[in-house]
Amino acid sequence: MVELRSSEADPPAVHFDDEERPARDLSGRVGLGVAVVACVVALLVLWQVFRPLAQGSQFYLIVFLAGTLPLVLLCYHSGWGRAPRRRPSVVDWVLAAVTLIVCLYPINPFGGGYDGFLNRQGLLEPADVLFGAVLLVLTIEACRRTTGWALPVVCVLFLAYGYYGGLMPQNWDLAHVGLDFDQIVDALYNSGSGFYGTPLDVAATYIVLFTIYGAVLDLSGASRFFVDLSVAAFRRSRSAAGRTAVAAGFLLGTVSGSGTATAVSVGAVTWPMLKRAGYPPEQAGGMLAAAGVGAILSPPTLGAAAFIVAEYLDVSYLTVLGWAMIPTVLYYLGILLAVEIDVRRFGVKAVDLPQTSALRLLARFGYHFSSLILIVVLLAAGVSATRSVVYATILAAALSFLDRRSWLTPGRLFNALSAGVRGVLPVVAVCAAAGIITSITTKTGLGAKLASKLISWAHVFGDNPTLVLALTTVLAAIALAILGLAVPVTASFIIGWVIIGPALLQLDVPAPAAAMFVFYYSVLSEVTPPTALAAVGASAITGGRTIPTMWQALKYALPAFLAPIAFVLTEPGEYLLARGPVLGIVWTTLAAALAVFGLAVATGGWVPGVGAAPLPARVLGGLAGLLLLYLAPLTIAAGVVALSLAAFLAYLYRRRSVAAPPAVPSS
Repeated sequence: MVELRSSEADPPAVHFDDEERPARDLSGRVGLGVAVVACVVALLVLWQVFRPLAQGSQFYLIVFLAGTLPLVLLCYHSGWGRAPRRRPSVVDWVLAAVTLIVCLYPINPFGGGYDGFLNRQGLLEPADVLFGAVLLVLTIEACRRTTGWALPVVCVLFLAYGYYGGLMPQNWDLAHVGLDFDQIVDALYNSGSGFYGTPLDVAATYIVLFTIYGAVLDLSGASRFFVDLSVAAFRRSRSAAGRTAVAAGFLLGTVSGSGTATAVSVGAVTWPMLKRAGYPPEQAGGMLAAAGVGAILSPPTLGAAAFIVAEYLDVSYLTVLGWAMIPTVLYYLGILLAVEIDVRRFGVKAVDLPQTSALRLLARFGYHFSSLILIVVLLAAGVSATRSVVYATILAAALSFLDRRSWLTPGRLFNALSAGVRGVLPVVAVCAAAGIITSITTKTGLGAKLASKLISWAHVFGDNPTLVLALTTVLAAIALAILGLAVPVTASFIIGWVIIGPALLQLDVPAPAAAMFVFYYSVLSEVTPPTALAAVGASAITGGRTIPTMWQALKYALPAFLAPIAFVLTEPGEYLLARGPVLGIVWTTLAAALAVFGLAVATGGWVPGVGAAPLPARVLGGLAGLLLLYLAPLTIAAGVVALSLAAFLAYLYRRRSVAAPPAVPSS
């Protein structure tokens, strides 16, 4: 492969998720013990795919949570006082042991065993309530360790609403009959809607398999190949450095499904060449962050929330991949246009890159694409997503032996399996905590109540159905953006779906459009100031200022903030999810692509192929983007006219600049 300088060597492993705060780098006997437990959990997960446990899925989730939640408390620092940061403290060991006991309590052989525990649903014994309450506290603590305080606080607020909501005046819109503590614990601990609800089911059934697959693919040399291929593909272009960063972000994203991880991995390799090309640290960091976040939008892995979309809507994962195809293309089109504009606007220089042929690399190492292709082919053939990714993992492991440097020996395979499970630990904590939110929402009917409230606020400005839908969409987008500032992507989607989703569905928005709207706004919190995690990670690589890097990332990702609104505002908007007639999909995609072009002109101050755009041209470009995204014939025509006027003004501006006589220096 391409030989890079030491600073541009293999990117770091990409098998961790955005939900994650820095974990301890455990070593010695403790590190080995954690790795062994994680590997055993991985083997259980793989066994479950082909030989499901006879006791049912909830039994499996109990065992899975018992194997992973204690690891969270050992692998993540508590942040309290003088607790050691490089190894678990005595308190951590005690909490992990207690967690193991309370997780396994429902399947203990005493008191009737697992069947006896289920039979006590709604009539829990005092011991059941005690163990469930302890698990509730430990779940919130695990979530705090992996994501910070925001999501635990949200969980506590929902618990308080469930407990005290019955004390509200019953004529209030949000009042309910009230839940006592036993009922709350019963809903969380002994039902399929609490800790063991859909979020944890998705994490234990799908997400963990993809993190294992990503770890195997990474250790097989795929990450290095994807970066080398991106470098080789653009080596003769003045835009080579920027294009390489974007292409590498997309390719690595197919492996990781993680925005921050991809931004850091790509940045570690491409920042030196971006710096030599003349990119300021903040601008380069923004580009890397935007390209990295595209990983959560990029098939075939997407992000964790995409699996929950499939589960909630009861569709195949391949269907969700199909919905994501056109928006992903539009997202990266916007970034590439911004890259090309920046090259011309800021005079970015060409850099010397390794002179290796992309075709030669493809011929030698193109087999790394095989497992990715296999996933799609198997899904299309009707094979389940779980089996498809297992078969792809086996193929990736077998193909590693085509490169001597990447052989997956038994030791390295053990590392991949354990790393895959460690990579899903923060997601497990988030999904278990999200079960608190979904369970309370279901028990109290909060989702429907908030949805009605949101629609009633929109009705304040008028009763026109189009106006109400537009205002509800804008309010929903603002609410999701604010929510995403506080909680991780997966939790943001779950909360958004149970609260915002019903409002859109009440306004006759198709379920796929509503779900993908919530999904995209949840993902985009990764580049939304002031908590854009991908931008924070990228700025750490480039050494740029964090807040300016966030604003640059927002500039690159702007089309992605507006395109989801097109899903729900008009009926043709659903065509952007590849749902509808072929001709309709084609014309809406072209209109959306022109909209992205107009937004790039507005944010970049340049019309590609023409020249610098003065302020009036930038305003017209932004207006054109908004009009074109409405996807109605009249607004599309108006958008085309506005975009044409923007290009014409840029042309006149360039003519005047060329014709203007050079300034005479004063004597």
